[in-house]
Amino acid sequence: MASLVHALRDRFFHSTGYLQGSAWALPRNFTDVYGFFVAKLTRLLALPLPFISFLAVPFLGGTSTTISIVAFYLTWTAFVLSHSQITVELYGTLAARLLCYLLPALGFVIFDGFSPSFARSIKNRGTKQLPLAQFKRNKLLEVAAVAIFNVLSAIALEALLELLATQVFHIRSIFKVTSIVPLPWNILRDVAVGFIVRGVLIYFAHRYLLHTYDSQLKTWHLEWQHSARLPFSLLAAYDHPANYLLTQWLPTFLPAYLGRYHVLTWHLFVALCSLEELFIYSGYAILPSTIILLGMARRTDEHF
Repeated sequence: MASLVHALRDRFFHSTGYLQGSAWALPRNFTDVYGFFVAKLTRLLALPLPFISFLAVPFLGGTSTTISIVAFYLTWTAFVLSHSQITVELYGTLAARLLCYLLPALGFVIFDGFSPSFARSIKNRGTKQLPLAQFKRNKLLEVAAVAIFNVLSAIALEALLELLATQVFHIRSIFKVTSIVPLPWNILRDVAVGFIVRGVLIYFAHRYLLHTYDSQLKTWHLEWQHSARLPFSLLAAYDHPANYLLTQWLPTFLPAYLGRYHVLTWHLFVALCSLEELFIYSGYAILPSTIILLGMARRTDEHF
């Protein structure tokens, strides 16, 4: 009994000291708050740099390619050693989603609104595919807000799972976060397998959970995403949050989790999936790939 009391007392003092130390680290005035947010913003802006330099390597040649690879390895190593695993994982995911989906999707809506005459000329269905031709301004703002909320909710859920794995259950992290960069063929293999598994899961989830069986998920899907007559990029993330997490985020996350991707492979996979969503829902007749993406975009248009 005495040992139990001593253990509880030690635990209490440890927790009290930890909370006091955490409270002392909190900002106490405006200057501290300003410095805290500037530091976080600077770190967030710096996070995509290793990832962007990694994507740029294939477009360079000769000696510059070797120099770029060496520079990337050095940058990545320093980056991993100077940040926590969860910071590397989550900020990288956030950067990929912002740069490859959310910001371009919002930009497409602004472009369609400010230049409707030109936008309708490159839309598959012309004027009726413009966002403002389908929704009033307030409704369009709601669509944008829900899309942003869903994207951030998915990242928050990823953070929660990572914290549960590492801090609560004390098991290995969801993704490999190491300074060792995976080999190119391993990256290609994991990304290819990820796209296959993701495609199968999205197909069956969308067909049966959202369109075949009568359920609350189907009702939400028809009332939310299918309130639009034709797709535009923001609609890829516009659905009831439960639907979005179950039928969009989970099929993307699951193959990466089961394969325990390297965090760089995960970020690349997220970036490519984000670009796919951005383009196949865009409604534009001019796309980077006239074979794969254009066919997927046409099937998406027909689905609506």
